[in-house]
Amino acid sequence: MTLICILKGAFIFLADLVRNILIPLKVEFVGLSSYGSNSQSLGEIRVTKDIQFVIKGKDVILVEDIIDTGLTIAYLRDRIAAENPNSLRICVLIDKEERREVDIKADYAGFRLEEGFVVGYGLDFDERYRQLPDIWRIVDKLEIRPK
Repeated sequence: MTLICILKGAFIFLADLVRNILIPLKVEFVGLSSYGSNSQSLGEIRVTKDIQFVIKGKDVILVEDIIDTGLTIAYLRDRIAAENPNSLRICVLIDKEERREVDIKADYAGFRLEEGFVVGYGLDFDERYRQLPDIWRIVDKLEIRPK
C-alpha cells in the first residue's frame, strides 16, 4: 500500500495514521496549493511537489487534511487515477461539505464539519497555527477559538 500525503496540512495527521497501520506501506508526498494566503480556495490548483514513486498497479490512499470545495482532492484523484493504480481511496481528517463544488466523497473521514475555517494539527491560515495541538476555529483573522 502507498499513502500519498498532501502537503503541508496533512503531515501531522499522516504521522499519527501511519503509526496505527500494521501492514507494509510506503509513504509519498505531493505538494498542491489552491489557497495561497486566503481563507477561501482560489480554484486554481498548483503542483508544488510531485510524487516520485511509480504507482501503477499499487493500492493507493490519498491522505488529506480537509476536503472543502473538493477541487484539490478531485484534481489529485484524477491525476493519480490516470497512473492506473490497482485501487485508489481517499482518507481525510475533516470532511467539510459547506462549500463543496465537486462531487467527491472520502472513503475514510476522521470527522465532519459543517462550517468555518479551522487551523491546528497541521492545518494553517497563511502558514500560521499549524503547531497547535488541537483543531481551532478562526473567528476572524485576529482570534482563534477551540473547535
